[in-house]
Amino acid sequence: MISDLTNSRTNSMFQSLGKKTALLIVGALTLVVMSGNAYAIPSYARQTGLACSSCHYSFPELTPFGRSFKLNGYTMVGRQTIDAKAKGDQGALKLLRNFLLSAMVQASYNDVAKPVPGTKTGNMEFPQQLSLFLGGEITPHIGAFTQITYDDQGASFGWDNTDIRYSNQGLIADHPITYGLTLNNNPTVEDLWNSTPAWGYPYASSSSAPTPGASTLIDGAFGGNVAGLGAFAMYDNLIYADLSGYKSAPQGGPFPPDSHANFTISGVAPYWRVALQRQFSNSYVEIGTYGLSTNIYPSGISGATDNYTDVAFDFQVEHSVGQNELVFHSTWIHENQDLKATFAAGGSANPTNNLNTFRIDGSYMFCNGLAVMAQYFNTYGSADGGLYAPASVDGSLTGSPNSSGVMAEFDFNPWQNTRLGIQYVLYTKFNGGSSNYDGFGRSAANNNTLYISTWIVL
Repeated sequence: MISDLTNSRTNSMFQSLGKKTALLIVGALTLVVMSGNAYAIPSYARQTGLACSSCHYSFPELTPFGRSFKLNGYTMVGRQTIDAKAKGDQGALKLLRNFLLSAMVQASYNDVAKPVPGTKTGNMEFPQQLSLFLGGEITPHIGAFTQITYDDQGASFGWDNTDIRYSNQGLIADHPITYGLTLNNNPTVEDLWNSTPAWGYPYASSSSAPTPGASTLIDGAFGGNVAGLGAFAMYDNLIYADLSGYKSAPQGGPFPPDSHANFTISGVAPYWRVALQRQFSNSYVEIGTYGLSTNIYPSGISGATDNYTDVAFDFQVEHSVGQNELVFHSTWIHENQDLKATFAAGGSANPTNNLNTFRIDGSYMFCNGLAVMAQYFNTYGSADGGLYAPASVDGSLTGSPNSSGVMAEFDFNPWQNTRLGIQYVLYTKFNGGSSNYDGFGRSAANNNTLYISTWIVL
């Protein structure tokens, strides 16, 4: 998935690779370098007439200009438009001459250290993901980012990240303010920074490798299955605030939700975001907080609910080193879980739990299209044998959600809209343990994953 599209880089890993893997890497590099016709650029670049690198260090990592473009509703125009004055009862018209359609395709090779029982190792996904985007100015103050994605495992298209914005400018006490409204389908998708979940690292990863079983709600649980309306403002290019409310908007299930529905929000779930930013000579710093509070019907649309409160903090640091860029992101999320409904139904061992996520990543992006990145991640919280029961590969012998590890990546971007990435994920703990974590003899290291990807946007 991608925010406003563009530039390129991301990053990858080391570890001794066998001859077969080395040949695959060399072959993939060769394919990308030879694909000399991949000069097409995404719709925002077509709209503005600017290169992808104006908005992105490496897609989807936004530059200060990219954040401003998003804040202002994706409405900056650098191309000729079709204009008409209001006449009688007919409104004015201002349309871009270019149709703002873009596409993205990812293909990948995945290799897990020890295959999941009964499955094949060393797998290709082509495409792993195919997305169509409609994005750009709709009117002078309204713009959109919309994404529809094909999933190879489901063999179907589905509605993906969407952010439709109204934005305007004014003055308060002689200081500028940018304000507006956002209609979107994923808490944090409207955010301007890559330190929050929707646009955070990793920007691409294996869709078939085992992943830890526990994550907080704000960390993607609602993506594409809610609708939220919110107001945002940036005052004096210093203080940013956003307040939104979300309701369930299920995809692929009963509508309106009925007794067969699952994980439905009761009422409205408020989301909040506050951030401070400051630009120095060749450095930039953002520090902020965000959160979500929601009541959920685990099944059906009546009766007891589970109550979740997520409170998070984040920071982002950017530093120019000549023509190169060094960027750090970090977030910590704390979730309180009051599981009235789940506990009463026997689905959890505890009536209340907590879950925490910490991530920090750093990337160094060279002006020649090379990039390296590394991340440390750690999820930890209350042990609960009902929520995290023993099961082969995906379960937890101890009922613990704790998982941790490191991820490293190397990217090569021969063009701003084309990327080849090599990524390695190394687990030090998985679902509560380092050895026999699932009760069936599997170790955390068995889930270490090599991921090689080609990513093109046009």
